[in-house]
Amino acid sequence: MKNSFVELKGRQRAFALVDEGTGRELVGPEDDLISPHLEPQNIVPESDDGIILLKGKLDGKNVVIISIEGTFQGGGIGEVSGAKIVAALEKTLEDNQNGFPEYPIIILDTGGVRLQEANYGLLAISEIQNAIIALKKYVPVIGVVPGRVGSFGGMSITSAILSYLITTPKARIALNGPEVIEQEAGVREFDSSDKDLIWDTLGTRQRVATGIADEVDEDSVDAIKNAISSAIDQNKDADRTGKADFYLSLLDQIDFDKPLDTNQYRELYAQNKTENHEVPDAVAGTTAGTKSRGRLWFEKLTGIKNAVSKYPTVLHAQKNDKVYLAIVPDENNRFPRVRNGEVGLQEGFLVAKIVNKVVEEDQDKKEKRPLVLIVDVPSQAYGYKEELIGIHLSLASAAAAYAKARQAGHPVIAFIPGDAVSGGFLAHGLQSNRIIALADDSITIQAMSKASAARITQRTIEELEEATKHVPAMAYDIKNYEKLGALYQLVDDVSSWDANEHAVAEIQQIIDKAIESTKNKPTDLHFRYETPIALKSGRKATNQMRKAVFDQWKN
Repeated sequence: MKNSFVELKGRQRAFALVDEGTGRELVGPEDDLISPHLEPQNIVPESDDGIILLKGKLDGKNVVIISIEGTFQGGGIGEVSGAKIVAALEKTLEDNQNGFPEYPIIILDTGGVRLQEANYGLLAISEIQNAIIALKKYVPVIGVVPGRVGSFGGMSITSAILSYLITTPKARIALNGPEVIEQEAGVREFDSSDKDLIWDTLGTRQRVATGIADEVDEDSVDAIKNAISSAIDQNKDADRTGKADFYLSLLDQIDFDKPLDTNQYRELYAQNKTENHEVPDAVAGTTAGTKSRGRLWFEKLTGIKNAVSKYPTVLHAQKNDKVYLAIVPDENNRFPRVRNGEVGLQEGFLVAKIVNKVVEEDQDKKEKRPLVLIVDVPSQAYGYKEELIGIHLSLASAAAAYAKARQAGHPVIAFIPGDAVSGGFLAHGLQSNRIIALADDSITIQAMSKASAARITQRTIEELEEATKHVPAMAYDIKNYEKLGALYQLVDDVSSWDANEHAVAEIQQIIDKAIESTKNKPTDLHFRYETPIALKSGRKATNQMRKAVFDQWKN
C-alpha cells in the first residue's frame, strides 16, 4: 500500500507521475477560483474546484497532468472545473501546433456531471471532448482510471474518446451508475445492491477483455507511470470511436429479449474481434415510426412525409445541400430501452457511421455540407445490456463524429424542438457550434431526471426544485438554459408541436443564418463563451478560469 496509486489524493497522484522536481501546479488553491454555484445551495466549495492541473516531465517527456479529485463532489464536473480542464487542453493543443510536443494525461476519478451545476457540466464535458478530438491529431491523449469513484456519466463518454485508457483492478467504467439504472428502469434491470454483478459488468477486467479499456495494471505508482510512458512512446491509439461497423454487426447478433451475461458477451466480442465488418447502410425491418416532436420537425424541414428508415430510430436525409439527422421513438423497437426516443447502442453507432461518411465524401470539397441535428432526446438508454456492451462508447462515437465533422469545416447546427437530456444530448446536439431552441415550456433540458438527481445528491425532489430557483444551471426549462449563454437563438414565437408552414419557414431561415454565421470563423466551440449573455453572466466564471490558466501557462 505504500506505493498505491489508488490510495493517493488527486494532487498526490499528479505529482507522483512527474519526474522529481519538475512539477508546477497551475491555478492552485491559492488562486481561490471557486465555483459560484455551490454556496447558494449550502454546499462548501473547494478552492481548486476539485481539479489539479500540473505541468512537468515524465521520463523526460513534457506532460500536462489533469487530475480529478474524486472525494470532492464525487469528482463531478461543473463550470469552473470544466473550464480548467478545457483551457489546459487548448493550451496543450496550441503548444503542439507550434512544434512543442506536450502530452496530456487525464486521471479520471469522476461521477461525470456535477449535478449541482448540471447544465454547466454538460456544456463543459462536450467542450472537453472537442479539445481531445483536436489534440489527438498531434499526440496521444492518455487516460488513467485508478479506482475509488471510477469513471461514470459524461466523463465515461470522454474516456472512450481518449487515445489510450489505463486502469487498475479497483476501477469501474460505465455511463449510468447501477443506482441510476435501478431508479429509471427498476431493480430487475440492474440491482444496485448486487456488488458481484456490478464488478463483473463494470469492473476493469471485463472492460479490458471487451475493448472498453486498454490495459489493467497493478495498483502502484511505478506500474502506472511505466504504462503511461509506454503508451506515449508507442503513440498508442485504440480508436474506439472509429469502429461503428464492428459494433453494429455485433448488435445484430444479440437478441435483446433474452438474457446476456458477462461471459456470453465476452465470448461473442472475442469471436467477432478478428473479423472484418462492413455493415450496409440499411437493414430489413422498416416502420413508419412513433409520433414525436423530433419526427414532426424532421419531416417538415426535409419535406418528407411519413419518413421511413430501415433503422427506425435514426432518420437522415439531404435537402438543399444540408444533411438532416434526427433520433426518434419506435414503440416496437427490438431494443426495449430506446422505444421512447432515447439514444442507445444502435443510435450512437449509426449516427457515427452516417456522419463519418458525409465527412469522407466532402473531404476534398471547398464547401462542406452543413449538418442539421434535430434534437428531441429524453435521455440515453438505461439498461443492463447497454452498460455491459458499452453504451458510453456508442454515445462517444456519435459525439466524436460530430466534433470531427465540425473541425473539418462542416457547420454543425442543433435545433431543439423537444427534450435534450443527459448523455443523449452529449451524443446528439452538444458538439454543435450553433444551438437554436424553441422557447416552449414543454421542453426539458438537463443532465438527469429529477428522481435520479434527487437520489444521487441525497435530496428530496422538493429540495431539488428549490435549488433551481437560485442556480439556473440546475433548472429543467429552456428559458433558464438560455441564461447560460450557449444558445445562438431562442425562438419565442414557435411552439414545439406547431410546425405550421410559417413556423417551418422561420426556423429554416434561422438555421440558414446560423450556418452563415459559422463561415470564416473558428471551427471550435468558442462561440459559447462569447455571446452577450455568456460574457455578461452566463460563462463569466468560465472566462475567468480560462484567463487564469492562460496567464500562468508559460510562467
